[in-house]
Amino acid sequence: MAFTMNPLPKLYAIVDPAWFSSTGELLEAAQELVGSGAAIVQYRNKAEDPQSVLRHAIELRRRIGGRARLIMNDRADLCVAADFDGVHVGQDDLSPESVREIVGRARIVGVSTHSPCQVLAAEETSADYIAIGPVFQTSSKAGPDPVVGLAGVRRARELTAKPLVAIGGIRRGNCRSVIEAGADSVAVISDLAGRPAKSVEEFLRILG
Repeated sequence: MAFTMNPLPKLYAIVDPAWFSSTGELLEAAQELVGSGAAIVQYRNKAEDPQSVLRHAIELRRRIGGRARLIMNDRADLCVAADFDGVHVGQDDLSPESVREIVGRARIVGVSTHSPCQVLAAEETSADYIAIGPVFQTSSKAGPDPVVGLAGVRRARELTAKPLVAIGGIRRGNCRSVIEAGADSVAVISDLAGRPAKSVEEFLRILG
């Protein structure tokens, strides 16, 4: 398995321009996240054209350097072009095996799942980690899949030996329960956007 961050960091930060007033603010927030201890950051941008996404990704890479793993959402080609450390795909994107052919063995490949059947399917791929969710109600994604709850996290843990990332509606007030349900890591978007540095510090304290 190509994934070398073992164990998976308990906090998986995601930055999305939907939560910031400008690209500059997003880039500054990402720097704060990493400066305060975030070890993995996913760049998710579903609104802009590929050229803009790539341009901003390259700047993100320049600013963060090797201080944290950078993951590109959806686009394996942009992951390679921006020299990111990995790519995360959903059920409607390229398959993990197709992504692997593009990014190679050295980069991280993650895949979203929303049901036990999808977890089982992902377990048989070369994906380095599996994400399960949404765990709770979330406002960070348009048309989210049905909530899986903590029971869904526990079931996913039973079905895979791969590192497990829980996502969807996770905040400081409920993140510990998600780890206790079996997740190795919690992916957070909205609860990091307001005060990135302080938020990371509090998440890391709570998660232990």
